[in-house]
Amino acid sequence: MVALHSPIMPTRMPLATRFFTANGKIAMDDVADAFGMSKGQLAETIGVAQETLHRAARAHAPRTQQRALEMLEIVGRIADWAGGEKQAMAWYRSEPIPAFGGRTAEALVKDGKASAVRDYLDHIATGGFA
Repeated sequence: MVALHSPIMPTRMPLATRFFTANGKIAMDDVADAFGMSKGQLAETIGVAQETLHRAARAHAPRTQQRALEMLEIVGRIADWAGGEKQAMAWYRSEPIPAFGGRTAEALVKDGKASAVRDYLDHIATGGFA
């Protein structure tokens, strides 16, 4: 789980909690709307097939939900540093991270390496070098 008390992520409700439905699932339509994306763009961002977010059973599948949660956790952690949530999403999708050979946070999460991105952000938050 994400450390909630780092300089990159202030002590406030994590971004992901804004998108939870009453049954504890992430509302993909709301996430897409919040970031000005289509469902297809959101699907690509979290690394699932575009059709996945058009069917509730697939959108609520554990793997899909986990990927969306990981993305929201990382974007939420850097939103203040990046200048806002949309800027944080732009960083997530397109900024190469030198420590990972120029791969983006998005590419790393798609490869199941969200914890490596969180560790990297913790390292930067404590004054470490990129």
